[in-house]
Amino acid sequence: MEYFQEGYIALFLIICIGYIIGNIKFKGISLDISAIIFVALVFGHHGIMMPKIIEKIGLILFVYTIGIQAGPGFFDSFKKQGRTLVVMAAVVIISASLVTYGCILLFDIDVPVAIGLLTGGLTSTPGLAAAIESTGSPNVSIGYGIAYPFGVIGVILFVRLYPKIFRVNIKKAEEEYESGTVDAFPEISTCHFVVENDNVVGKSIRDLKVRTMTQGVISRIKAGGEVKAPTSSMILGKGDIIKAVGTQDALKKVEILIGSPTQESIPLIKGYEIQSILVSNPEVVNKTIREISQWTSTYDLTITRVRRSGIDITPSPNLTLQMGDKIKISVSKDHLKMVTKMFGGNSKKLSDTDFFPIAAGIVLGFLLGKFSLNLGDSFTFSLGLTGGVLTVAMILSRIGKTGPIIWSMSGGANQLLRTLGLMFFLAAVGTKAGSSIVETYNEYGSMLFLAGAIITLVPMFLGALVAKIFFKVNVLSMLGALTGSMTSTPGLAAVDPMTDTNAPSIAYATVYPVAMVLLIICVQILASLG
Repeated sequence: MEYFQEGYIALFLIICIGYIIGNIKFKGISLDISAIIFVALVFGHHGIMMPKIIEKIGLILFVYTIGIQAGPGFFDSFKKQGRTLVVMAAVVIISASLVTYGCILLFDIDVPVAIGLLTGGLTSTPGLAAAIESTGSPNVSIGYGIAYPFGVIGVILFVRLYPKIFRVNIKKAEEEYESGTVDAFPEISTCHFVVENDNVVGKSIRDLKVRTMTQGVISRIKAGGEVKAPTSSMILGKGDIIKAVGTQDALKKVEILIGSPTQESIPLIKGYEIQSILVSNPEVVNKTIREISQWTSTYDLTITRVRRSGIDITPSPNLTLQMGDKIKISVSKDHLKMVTKMFGGNSKKLSDTDFFPIAAGIVLGFLLGKFSLNLGDSFTFSLGLTGGVLTVAMILSRIGKTGPIIWSMSGGANQLLRTLGLMFFLAAVGTKAGSSIVETYNEYGSMLFLAGAIITLVPMFLGALVAKIFFKVNVLSMLGALTGSMTSTPGLAAVDPMTDTNAPSIAYATVYPVAMVLLIICVQILASLG
């Protein structure tokens, strides 16, 4: 046992055992990485502790990378459908917090333990991190550990049984979703048009402002039997053929502006190539398509589409490029090497991690967390370390770039640092809580399990009720939003196989960051009441 008193040996042993247990599945359900905290509770019960710095480093890395990942989704979530789903998330989080406060009054549960039940019942590790930092009590982890298993299983059971109990026709729900949902990123296609409109004949592409007026892109032009690359100064003539790229709506606008569609196609221009290039040069990140077009006006370059996170996006003039975007271009062979160098085209660079923005962002988050707002004699609100780092990370990820500094991270780098931070954090808080877990259970008994189950189930019922009665939300979106509100990835995994649509995933991604921030705020309010 003396070997285990060395913190670093115990740390990695806890992680090893946690991973083994976490990968064990029972009827498709597993604890995954969260199993580490249960292993750590056992180690802590036997007197093995982690150095406090392990907990802080793990907390900071985990929260910062969560913020970097969630930031763009958080700020983009307030679209029309998103606002409805965000209200659902608010209902779930606020009702869960009120139920927790009720359990404190009814069962006389210690506030840190009750807050742990809240974060465990909602399966929220960021909430656990905020709770530990707000209360300064290891007993939060005890409540989390007690409520977490049912939090995982309860959400899965709810979303799987809901369609059966309420006799939901999934196929009908899919049809309603597909017919009633306007996709934010419609499919991009191509079409050829004949220049017929007298109002455009004799005018240049610049004068017509085709991209601004239609959101479509002219990729090729055939004039007098000769295929040409479009330039802003090119004059359109009667009978010319153009190839346009864009959404169906954009192509309809091109037809109104230019003329009727034609089956005649324009071959690839001699001496030109169609290439996909990865954006990895910081110099072009956060630059608009309009700015890029001005820079490359002498390169005979046309950007026809942008692919981001698996989605094709029309390159409208105001669209800003992000690190990791893949752009499809038409360019002359003479300029291909130069254009590729300008955009980067270097996948290795995306996998490299610059630690200066990470360190700088964490320092800024620490400073913001220290700022406090006095709301009266009895209540002072501050974001604290967790809230400060999370808020700064979300803002920086939204900004994307400041001068030469790129705030965003590649997916692989983010995942590695987030997992590393989470493992360190769970191991440290688990061992700390394990030292008093037996005493806490002896004091409260099975009451804590009952309270945890209530905190998990009641908010989901209320959220579903509000969605069904007041907002008439599609059931697939509702189930996805509920799993996002409960921050339950296993719950989403249980919903996804039920449908061929991406409705649950979109709803989950919309509400998850909002629910995470709301929960942290509610945790801090509850902590102040204790």
